[in-house]
Amino acid sequence: MEIDEIYEGIIAGDMNAVVEEVTAAIEDGRTAAAILNESMVPAMTEIGKRFETGDCFVPEMLIASRAMKAGLAVLRPHLQAADVKPAGTMIIGTVQGDIHDIGKNLVAMMVEGVGWQVVDLGVNVTPQQFVAAVQEHKPRVVGMSALLTTTQNTMRATMQALKDAGLRDQVTVMIGGAPVTERFANDIGADLYALDASSAATQLLALANA
Repeated sequence: MEIDEIYEGIIAGDMNAVVEEVTAAIEDGRTAAAILNESMVPAMTEIGKRFETGDCFVPEMLIASRAMKAGLAVLRPHLQAADVKPAGTMIIGTVQGDIHDIGKNLVAMMVEGVGWQVVDLGVNVTPQQFVAAVQEHKPRVVGMSALLTTTQNTMRATMQALKDAGLRDQVTVMIGGAPVTERFANDIGADLYALDASSAATQLLALANA
């Protein structure tokens, strides 16, 4: 069955196979929701589990995420046509003063892989840009990333900007990055702390199902 092959293709990071099998599954009359929920989301969940147990590493997670994204590009028009809603919307960005994006990009792909719509604001995102994005996209989750110790305090400033704009209570804030700790997340009042991309995806999968 194509569904199993889509799952295996994502696990293997085979973009071409995933695109072919998603296309074949649609042509065979499988619903977009079934393809997403029965093969793509479970595949990314499995990759996350393997990463957490040390059975795969960042390169494997990255190629699996890219394969998933390629399949999702084929699937997205069919999801929209069937009015299949994403689990929620997350805006994500690397905070002001920081231009590192590998970790942020991996989180975005993993989160998209478990059924969320992701709006990527890029790097060097100011507190005001986060506020404007929340006002425009009305996300359920705001994700902030920092790689430098010197820029993680911008997360605190962004939290304050969300409060000043009257938006803090409307969103769940997740933060992560190399210098970021759970203690720091608690200190600035963030709702969720993600140690890595797998952790971010797992928490948002749980949030969607809550």
